[in-house]
This record gives sequence, C-alpha cells and structure tokens, in this order.
Amino acid sequence: MSGSLNPSSLPRLLGEWNVGASPAYRELADVVRLLILDGRVALDVALPSERSLAATLGISRTTVTAAYALLREQGFLSSGQGSRSRSCIPSQGPAHTGGNDGGLRLSGAPGLAVPDGILDLAYASLPASGEVVHRAFAAALTELPALLPGFGYDALGVGPLREAIAARYTAAGVPTTAGQILVTSGAQHALNIVLRTLAGRSGKVLVEHPSYPNALDAIRAAGCRPVTVAMPAAHRLGARPDRAGADGPAGWDLEAMESALLQQRPSMAYVVPDFHNPTGRLMPDAQRRRLVAAAAASGTVLVADETLRELNLDGASSTPMAAFGPAVVSLGSLSKSHWAGLRTGWIRASEPLIQRFAAARTTLDLGGPVVEQLAAAHLVNDLAEPLPARLAALRGNRDSLLDLIRGHLPDWEPERPAGGLSVWCRLPAPVSTALAVLAPDFGIRLAAGPRFGVGGAFEYYLRLPFTLPPEQLESAVLALRASQDRLDRSPQLRRNLPAQPAAAIA
Repeated sequence: MSGSLNPSSLPRLLGEWNVGASPAYRELADVVRLLILDGRVALDVALPSERSLAATLGISRTTVTAAYALLREQGFLSSGQGSRSRSCIPSQGPAHTGGNDGGLRLSGAPGLAVPDGILDLAYASLPASGEVVHRAFAAALTELPALLPGFGYDALGVGPLREAIAARYTAAGVPTTAGQILVTSGAQHALNIVLRTLAGRSGKVLVEHPSYPNALDAIRAAGCRPVTVAMPAAHRLGARPDRAGADGPAGWDLEAMESALLQQRPSMAYVVPDFHNPTGRLMPDAQRRRLVAAAAASGTVLVADETLRELNLDGASSTPMAAFGPAVVSLGSLSKSHWAGLRTGWIRASEPLIQRFAAARTTLDLGGPVVEQLAAAHLVNDLAEPLPARLAALRGNRDSLLDLIRGHLPDWEPERPAGGLSVWCRLPAPVSTALAVLAPDFGIRLAAGPRFGVGGAFEYYLRLPFTLPPEQLESAVLALRASQDRLDRSPQLRRNLPAQPAAAIA
C-alpha cells in the first residue's frame, strides 16, 4: 500500500507527543516509530515534508530533521534524493548492520544478527554444548565414507538417527519403530510438513493462546486459520479445584479446549505440553489423556511439540503425549537441548502418516544433510551427557532472573516456569510493545508480548529468556528498569497502544 500523509493527518495521529521526557526530536521519532509498528501509519506511505510538519506542529525544522534522520538510521524511513520520506520497517538483508536496530528486532524476527553491545532477550536459545557437539561431528566424519557410494537423498532420514530417536520414545514408555520417525531440518520444518499434509489452505488449527510465535507464523503462512484457546492467567491457577491435577495446578483450560474442538472441529491442534513456550508450564498427565480423547472425538489430529521436553528444571514427572493415543503426532528437536545450529528435528507418528509426511516433504526438499544426521544420532544416543550441567546452569539463571525482577521491577508479576528457557511476565500496564520499542536504546532486544498471540493480544505480557549468565541478566533487568522509567515519563507512548482484548488478560 502506498500513499501519503498530509501535514494535518500525522499530527492527529501523534496526539500530545512532546511531554519533555527526553529531547523533542527523540520523542517525535519514538512516537512515529510506534505508529508504524502499530500499523496506524501504513508501510510505504510518504510522510509530510520536514518544513510542512514543522510548521503544523509549531516546532523548529531542525527538530523534525533530526527525528526523521533518527528514523532513517533505525530503518523506519526511506527516501531518495528529492523525494519525501516513506515509512518502512528495518531491512532484513545483510546490508542492515549499523546502529540502533529500532523496532524490528523487538519482534524476534529471524535471520538478524545482534549488534555489538546489545543483549538479546528476543531469542530463547542456548550456545552449543560445545565439546559434546564437536565430538559427535568428529565421530560422524569417520562414519561418512560408508555412505558416500549412495545418492545421499533420504526423505525419511538416515537409519541410525531414526533408530536412536525411536529408542528414546520406547524408553519413555511409547513403543516406537524407526518406520514411525521422519527426520527434518528442525522442529519448524517438521511443523510446516505437518501443516501441509494435515491442514491444507483455509483449514482450522487449534492453538493455545499465547503460543510459540514461529508456529503461529507457520500456520498463517500455510493459509490456515488459528483457533485460539486462552490459557488461564497465572494468578488464577489453582483457584478452582477442577483446574488442578495430580501434578499441581494445571495451566490449560481443558473445558475451553474441549468446547473449541467440539464446536470448531479443526483439522489439527498444535500444543506445547512440555514447558510451554512462553509460559514454561507442564501439562499434567490427567489433562494429556483428556485432551487426546477430546481430539480423537472431534476428528482432530493432535500435534504435540516436545522441543523443550528435555529442559525439565524441577524434575517433574510427565508422560509423552503419544502414550495416550496412537493418532498423536509428536515433534522434537535438538535445538534447545544441544544447539539451534544443528537444525535437526523429527516427527513421530504412525507409519502411514509418516509416509504421507515424506511425500509432502519432497515438495519442500529431498532430505537433510547426512553428516549432521550422523552427528545427531550420537547426540540422541548420549542425550543425558550434556543435560545435568546445562540444567543446573539454567536453574541458577532462572532463580537469578526471578530475584532480579522482584528486586528491580516489583510491580511486574513473573510466572515461575517448571522448565524451558523463559519467564512469562505480566506487566502492570499494556506497554509490552512500547517497552520493546524503547529497549534497544538501553542495550537490550525484546520480543513484545503480541508476538505470542493473535490479533494484538498480550500487550500486558513480556517473555524474558534466562539463557544469559547471571551478570548479563542483571544488566538486562537494569535496562528494563530504565526503559520502564522512560516510558513512565512518556505517557503519550502508552496512549498510542491498541486496547488489550479482555480474554487475553483474564
């Protein structure tokens, strides 16, 4: 969409922006940036000229020039010689390397390197378990010559890795053969294959709300319609006896999920029962059994993302979802337990479904890299080796982050996760996007709450990973405090935020 804003239109959108909380040019740039991120200034729209906007606002042209220059530096304005500045979002290409990255990074957009001096709280992932990964690749290289006479294409994945993954499921109480495993290039690749096979364009997919942002993106990109079921707010967990299971308060509203399955009859349901992203909750076995039964009754294929299952910080007991029904499709990955750079994931399902997934996969690619799969087989066979040290470090990081939030942001309400890599925080006001806009100025990058929802929900929430060491987490929380203080001095930024849907803050 292209067009232009006349000199009177932009001031109406700006409202009372100049409150003296910071230099006028920066306040002007902050509010324009938020309007672009919020969609109230569309992309590729020409803004008023510097001279006309200065005259309309009653400020110096120097102030407008400096604000526009800052927005161009951050990647929110583009202009050619002799033309008016046009709204845009920061480039995702390799040429975009300089300066403050503005608002695009707040969304956790993929493929973007973090500038020096910025602490990244948008991604919830760990560095590699270096020695273990390196040793696995060294072993894989010794095994590679035996496979070189073959073509190298294998849509199902190399045998040793499929057998290792099947053995892991069998050991966990879910008898599995190698024929029930399809190796993929990560869990996201696995989800795209499943969506293409089971949902189809215009199909309905039930999801928890909030949910994993990249899964929501994949569902929308596949042309599917997400059917959201709100998860209970943390402060209400356990308020009703029927919401509690044998393992403690349940973080899922099973009544609402059953109702949505019965009324909407989605072709597929995507859930994260093991240390849910972003809340870190663990679904009790009683609720897993109940959800599997409800999905079967509605003719819905239940897809369980188990990517975070190994990151069990408190040693809580749970059974893989597939143990409660043969039709469950399970997704897994080594990205969180070992290293995202491995790009090795898998699908576990019935053999007929695996054959359908393999056929769909050939429209995307013809197989994964062989050396990586051979290395992954060693990692899966020795999965316990790196985990104790990593889990101990994560427990310390989690406790440090919770203590820091309580000490520096006492009006925030963090939910203590049972596992996973992040804390889901309820904010005292619907300012998640505004905080994410301001945060790069203080040296941190955030993923705003609405990235985890549909329709602009979760402005009251922020996900904070605890993957950084404690000293960096302290710097990050101090930066959050500074961002919050600046926001408190800039009420116009709050007024420019969209209203929060009631269901998302219940």
